[in-house]
Order: sequence, then C-alpha cells, then structure tokens
Amino acid sequence: MIITNGAVLTMDPDLPRAEAVAVKDGRIVAVGSASEVAGLAGPGTQVLDARGATVLPGFIESHMHLFIGGAELQNLQLEGCADPELLAKELTAFAAARPEAPLLVGQGPDYGIFGDTAPRLVLDKILPGRPLALMAHDHHTVWANTAALEAAGVLHGLETSDGHEVVMGADGLATGTLLEPEAYSPVMRLGGQERTMLGLASGREPDLTPSAAERAIDLAHLRRGLAHAARHGITSIVNMDGNIYTLELLEELRSAGELTARVRVPFHYVPDMTPDDLQTALNMRARWSDEWLASGFVKFFMDGVIDSRTAFMKHDYPGQPGYRSHGRFSAETFAELATRIDAMGLQIAVHAIGDAAVARVLDGYAAARAANGASGLRHRIEHLELVDDADFARIAELGVVASIQPPHAPGCSGLPLEPTLSNIGRERWGDAFAWQKIAGGGAAIALASDWPVSDISILKGIHSAVTREAWVPDVPDHRFSLEAALRGYTIGGAYAERSDSYKGSLETGKVADLVILDRDIAGLSNHDAIRDVDVMTTICGGRVVYRAGE
Repeated sequence: MIITNGAVLTMDPDLPRAEAVAVKDGRIVAVGSASEVAGLAGPGTQVLDARGATVLPGFIESHMHLFIGGAELQNLQLEGCADPELLAKELTAFAAARPEAPLLVGQGPDYGIFGDTAPRLVLDKILPGRPLALMAHDHHTVWANTAALEAAGVLHGLETSDGHEVVMGADGLATGTLLEPEAYSPVMRLGGQERTMLGLASGREPDLTPSAAERAIDLAHLRRGLAHAARHGITSIVNMDGNIYTLELLEELRSAGELTARVRVPFHYVPDMTPDDLQTALNMRARWSDEWLASGFVKFFMDGVIDSRTAFMKHDYPGQPGYRSHGRFSAETFAELATRIDAMGLQIAVHAIGDAAVARVLDGYAAARAANGASGLRHRIEHLELVDDADFARIAELGVVASIQPPHAPGCSGLPLEPTLSNIGRERWGDAFAWQKIAGGGAAIALASDWPVSDISILKGIHSAVTREAWVPDVPDHRFSLEAALRGYTIGGAYAERSDSYKGSLETGKVADLVILDRDIAGLSNHDAIRDVDVMTTICGGRVVYRAGE
C-alpha cells in the first residue's frame, strides 16, 4: 500500500514532513517524497490519494474504557443536559421505546441538574415505576430512582469501603446519589452491564462463568467500541480498567480477525486486595505481551473527582471546613505497593486528581526509586487536575508520565465551569488543569479522552488542547501548541506505554498505523476550524479498518 499526495506529519524529528508512505506486511517500508515512494509500486499495490490532507501516525488513545464505552453507546446520551424538562422528555421517550428493558440508563447529564432535591425524588416524577439510573459523565456518580434502588437492594443503604457511598437522607432512605462503583454496581447490575464494569469496579473476574449468550453480548460491546474508535482514527488503546476476562474477549476477536486496534489492559488493584493478588498482574503480562494485545501494568485509583468532592485535597473544600476527602490507599501502603510493583518490572498508572492524591502518588514513586533505583518503567499519573506548587517539578524529576485529558478542563468541549471551579476554590485556580506548568517542568505528556467520560473524538480533544481559554485574566494560558497536541496523541502516547520503539511515528520499520484526515490540519488559519476536521481513513497494521462513507 502507498499513501501519497499527503501533508505527512511523521513525528520523526529527523524527517518531520513528507509526502508519501509505503507499507508492506504491516510495517512501514518507506517515508519520503511522492516521487521516491512511487518507485516502490508494483502491480498489486493499493494507492491511497490523501489529496493534500494531513497523514499522521494512528492516534494513540492513552486513557479510555473500551468495554464500558462500547456498552454505553446503547444508552440514552444526555451529554451536559442541565434542563429538567428536557431530561424528562428524553427519558420518557427512551423508556417508551424500550418497554422490556430491566434498567433504563442515561449518560452524562450535568452535575447540577437536581439542584437541592434528592435525585430519586426528581427521577420518580419522571419514571416512578421502572428502574432508572443516570451515569455522571465522569463515571464516579450514579443517580437512581426509587424503583432502581429497591430492585438493587440499596434503598436502605449499603456498607461500602472508604471512598464509596450510598448517600443517605434524613428520612433514612437513600437519596439516589451513589458515589463510586461499589455503591452503584448493584444498580447497574440490573441492566446486565455489570461485566463491562468489573475491570473498573473491582478488578476481579465474573463470579460465574458467562454463558455463551452473555459472552456474545460482551463481544458485541467490544466490537461496537472498536468500530467507534476506528471511526475516530484510533489505532492504539490504553484501557484504564481491566481483568483477564476483558483480555480473553479481545483475544477471541483477534483470532477472528476482528481486532482493529492494539489494546493494552491493566491489572486493576483495589484496596481490598493484598500484595499476593499481584501475581495475577504477572500472569496477565505472561499471557499478553505482544504488539496487539498486552498487559504489563497495574492501575490504581488514589481518589475520586472534583465535581462530587471525592478528590483528595490538601486544603478544605470551600464551604466545608475540615473536609478534604481522603486517599484510597494510605501513604505507607501505596509506597510499599509501588516499590513492590516497580521491582516486578511492571508499570504503574494511578488516577490522581486532587493535589493531595498527586503528592501521595509522587511520594510512592519516590520510595520505589529510593529502594530499587531508576527503573525506567515510566510510571504514570492519570489526570493531575490539581497539583500543589511544590510538586510540579517532581513529576519530571521522578520520570513520571503526565497523562492529561484536554476535554476535562472546565470550559472545554462544552463542559460547564461549575461545579468544578467552585469546588477547587478561587485561590487554587492557577494550579488547576495547569498543563503548561506540568509540561514546562519537562514531564513527558500523553493526551487522551477518557472515553466514555468525554467524547472519544481525538480531533475534539486536539481542539480543546489548543483553544482552551483562561477562566479569568490572572489564570495562566495553559493551552498546547498544535504540534504539542499532535505529539501528545501519537509519539507521546507511545512513549507513555513504552512502545515508542515500534509505533507512534511514521518511520521505516515501525508498524503501519496511520490516519488520513480530510484536510491539512497544520494549514488551517484558525484553530477553531479543527472542530470541523474529520477522519477519512484509519489504517492499523497495514489494513484499512475505517473509510469514510463505507
């Protein structure tokens, strides 16, 4: 295959721009001028004319949830809905079209849509007799009606571990707000999506071996998610939840020739596990460690999110004296685990949003380095939405990769400013979503969407990265340049997953993962026009896995 007549952005510093790329047997065999590459054509060569549009390495989605996202494409999409009347209209129509659904699920309404009223009471007025749940866009909160709470057995409360909570009202009944997976999993189980959530909620395997019919449903979820990713130019996925079951399903798709992206899946370590459970992480790495399916890393959650005030902070939340939330692992426990995992040769990725959570993770990585030396494993922190001023420099000093999600910044991609900014507090805005303070310190950057928390579109993510505006004049400009954003979704992502030796740039010998856009993105006169750019063709392993119009 030859891709020619393109504005090729290679991400290779030795040859940053080219016109054509030649592919054979799933690898890149030449990058150069159109005339140079044309000389390699033979009678069986497929020639793709880019028509002057940008050709890039296939996008690397460094933080997403493939299994969950594929399943949730079937749910009612309520992205940012803040109007109770519109919510009622959408839910009523959705329910009428699905009379047999055991649980009706909506995705992503605005956090403030219920005001000061208990969510179950609002939802009861809309659908009083059928189980109904709304998943917050960040997947850290679910709101449910009385029918769902009763059917799930949590109307009168549920004992959970720290950081997870069925919020109770003064009347002794659940308000309908369910914080974190342990609290909301019983409700989500009503709709049959619990297997998709296991890698996030518990890191464990299904209690019962899924039946052939259940397995078929789960395979369909993954196919749907992979097709959605291919549509957006994604050729590599770092899944940020996982278990063996997820990898076995992906292996089945690979055997059938249906795997359209390279996928890396972690072992998810949760607080009720013991260090002995890390053997599963080693087993996963032993079974899956090639260019298409791999494990080899351990995922943690150190805290929750700012919007629900479950992010672990160094300062009190505004209006709540003494309340800062807490870390899901103590400083001592995490340092011991990080040291052990680092010694095993496994990479670590930790969700840390509040500044206290970020500091605790950095302390753990420092302990691992002190005990084991510099491992070069490129341990990661996911999100880093608020960082203490004293910790910015430590990110780079410890060799930590900063995994950032541009659409998460308030004001980007239609995301409202509230309640995030108020929960951070005005005096801390300068250290919030401080992308350039992180990058300026020399930290390696990988960019991602966190789909289905945010829209999967890499191009929307790039638009957010380069057009983000400061909330007020005295908050620094933290936007990325277009070049930096493109690197964050290509070679930066490859570096973060330690695969930059064979992907992430268009160089001879690397895997033939490419995306062709519908115009020259670098030639646009206005960054706002990026929102109109689309993916024309996605190529993974030398095979066209998406072509617009087909």
